[in-house]
Amino acid sequence: MLRSVLVLGLLACSSLVTLADTWKVPVARKTLSNGLTVLISPDASSPTVGVSVVYRVGMRLEPRNRTGFAHLFEHLMFQGTPQAPKGVFDRVVTGGGGDNNGSTRPDFTNYVETAPASALEALLWLEADRMKTLDFSAESLKNQQDVVKEEIRVNVQNKPYGAVMWIDIGQLAFDKWENKHDGYGSFEDLENASLEDVRAFHRDYYGPNNAVLSIAGSITPEQGFRLAQKYFGGIPARPTPKPTDFSEGLNTAERRLAQTDALAQLPAVTVGWKLPNRGSPDQAAFAVLGELLAGGEASRFYLGLVKGRELTLNLDSLYGLTSAWEYDGPSLWTLFAVYKAEHTADAVLSALDQEIARVVKDGVDAPTLARIQTRLKANWFNGLENFMQRADLLARLQTLWGDAEVVNRIPGWIQAVTSADVQRVARTYLTVENRSVIDRRPTPAKP
Repeated sequence: MLRSVLVLGLLACSSLVTLADTWKVPVARKTLSNGLTVLISPDASSPTVGVSVVYRVGMRLEPRNRTGFAHLFEHLMFQGTPQAPKGVFDRVVTGGGGDNNGSTRPDFTNYVETAPASALEALLWLEADRMKTLDFSAESLKNQQDVVKEEIRVNVQNKPYGAVMWIDIGQLAFDKWENKHDGYGSFEDLENASLEDVRAFHRDYYGPNNAVLSIAGSITPEQGFRLAQKYFGGIPARPTPKPTDFSEGLNTAERRLAQTDALAQLPAVTVGWKLPNRGSPDQAAFAVLGELLAGGEASRFYLGLVKGRELTLNLDSLYGLTSAWEYDGPSLWTLFAVYKAEHTADAVLSALDQEIARVVKDGVDAPTLARIQTRLKANWFNGLENFMQRADLLARLQTLWGDAEVVNRIPGWIQAVTSADVQRVARTYLTVENRSVIDRRPTPAKP
């Protein structure tokens, strides 16, 4: 009886894998006459919808001497318009049982909502309304300047290790201002932002021709395109500034920095390597390599440094501020580990190098490679179940890659990675020369 149950279980798992491997996310695309790209992903499994509006502007494109401005502006987008004063947006969305949010990244800023399908027209009206204009006022600007500064105090200044993993390491690893400056912003730059700066930023970057509207859930492509035209079609296109050239190659010499931290109780090391360019044949292989080395407690780094040598107490990894697939300029794969006081950063780096050398020499065995590929694909498909997450991912992929259909190609790219590919990217990118290191130690106690 037990054998029969096991066989049936294995057959069920096999069917699920087959379905997952062949499932395609439905994506319909249309560009309105004003340049707005509209994506519809129909799914009748739930009477709900997810909406995302992604603008092609982030920390990389904010004005010089206005660090943190793209993030500040994201906050201002929730401060109301002449037609929908402050508070209306949140009341309409949450009052109908929905939810909303926004975030700023190096290459995009996104605004997302989810709600019952019956509330879709209200969501689209609200998004179109703030695409047209905002309620620009000195009061709302001052209010949000203070909010962002408080975020910096809480998340950076008054937190052990602060933003070493996503601000400090980038300032060390990159050369061009667009890539290396503090996207959270300095207090001085935030305070110097004027109403004219705000108006100009909205005018230059928040037009329909610089945006992607994505809707997923209980809606047909015909309905979605009709509603997009109804609410967004009358918004005129606006000129968008030409971006600067912020491309960078791999580093050719290791970069090291020692810091002290008055709030830290133990030392920590942060290591960043420059990643392959978006669209490079190496991108999928690096995603597999990253999972092999730092993807949870079964990863090489965790087993080698946390469990095996007991050098570090933890191990975290990060792809810039997004993921292995969502960047459109220079980005970093970053590791962060708190290590024991009796050890040194060099000891941690040596252990990392040994694990990398193993991969370069031996590659990855077939069962382990298959397990990693299955896990990466499962995580990819799981992230598409939620309608808001699906709408947002499609909008981000369209913004960064110029083609939302990439969503259906990535699983195949993952599956095609070989052991030789993993060896190649480890040998090419995880080198000492391409490495930037910050050793952050507790501030010595005063006598």
